[in-house]
Amino acid sequence: MAQDESGRLLSLLTDGQDDLVARWIRTVTSSLAGRLTPAEVQQDLTELYRALLVAVREGGTATRGEAFGEVRSLLTELSRNRARQGFSPTETAISLFALKEVLEPALVESADVAAFVRFSRVLDDLGLYTVEVHAKTREEIISAQAEQLLELSTPVVKLWDGIVGVPLVGTLDSARTQVVMEKLLQSLLDQNATHAIVDITGVPSVDTQVAQHLLKTVVAARMMGAECTISGIRPQIAQTIVALGIEFGDITTKATLADALRHALHRIEQTRVPAGIGGQA
Repeated sequence: MAQDESGRLLSLLTDGQDDLVARWIRTVTSSLAGRLTPAEVQQDLTELYRALLVAVREGGTATRGEAFGEVRSLLTELSRNRARQGFSPTETAISLFALKEVLEPALVESADVAAFVRFSRVLDDLGLYTVEVHAKTREEIISAQAEQLLELSTPVVKLWDGIVGVPLVGTLDSARTQVVMEKLLQSLLDQNATHAIVDITGVPSVDTQVAQHLLKTVVAARMMGAECTISGIRPQIAQTIVALGIEFGDITTKATLADALRHALHRIEQTRVPAGIGGQA
């Protein structure tokens, strides 16, 4: 019985195949409001239609079966491309659902309602698959963009020979702290720096959690052999730190970045060996 229905379904899909595919391409192109060219749509849908025919011939309507592997692969590529191009899940799924509309005239002529219903279920299931892939791809894109913004928002700059600075702007959370640590430690290594300044002038507020993140960054820099200074301690932040009972221990803090840079330069000057000392017999 299932083989007989699959046979009727194949007949429905192959009779006037070229005309069906052409109308499908026109319908999808129109629904995308010209955001893709007919040639681009034709390339996607022609290949997909051929894969659908093979899948139905070999596996009937079991869309999660091995026979539909090529179809799912093509839909994955299509969905990921549509997501990157900014299309919505609905606009992506319409590429499949539009095929129902195209098949209606053939249904009227054949009066094979059962075959049409079975194929509609196939398209519904595959349409849901495209939405799943589209959603997953969008999450990946958003995550990647968030990481890129995080990288851009945590620069490590060379302030002087042997001195690097990290100007922080905005909220400091665990994820950002990790990025700051990695970039700061790599910069200390690359530039052979001995002093690091973490400037929090652009951090709106400091609570216990933010303080812990700052301390982790300082400890990480110290483990690389660098002396670390925290600058940008405004009066309001100083009062908050005192009120919360936060202890920075022996970590040097300064009111401004200029004060911190002056302190670092002074420390470097102190560690220099005067010319001639140790070089005479």
